[in-house]
Amino acid sequence: MLLIRSIRADDRAFFCDAVRTFYQSPAVCHAIPPHHAERTFDQLVQGTPYADCLIAQTDDGKPVGYCLLGLTWSNEAGGLCVWLEELMVNADCRSMGIGRKLIAAVHQKYPHAARFRLEVTDENPRAAALYRALGFQDLPYRQMTMDCDA
Repeated sequence: MLLIRSIRADDRAFFCDAVRTFYQSPAVCHAIPPHHAERTFDQLVQGTPYADCLIAQTDDGKPVGYCLLGLTWSNEAGGLCVWLEELMVNADCRSMGIGRKLIAAVHQKYPHAARFRLEVTDENPRAAALYRALGFQDLPYRQMTMDCDA
């Protein structure tokens, strides 16, 4: 049995460690400074209208994955756009349906979203296959960013 729940204050160590692992994986193109995860965690626990996080937890209370969400309005989609910013499942728990269950929980928590969106690298074909199987479609967009010191 697996429980999908909202992030809690006692998830700090798991979340920060899991984010570090995520950003050292083929799922992303570059690392981030550790303080970004700490700042994100603080915002999530304090409450913010811009982000949410779901934790996958085993029966014995051990967190084994997370899904970090960004919440924005999309004129293109005509409503709430839920970005699946990060989806990470511990390596020893992959191929057990946890990623699928996390995504289902996102859909259940945001049933009125106009769009669900995510990014996937070419180096992560298993994740891309899962996302396509769940109905996500490739976009012909090229993304660009400009980072600013916060």
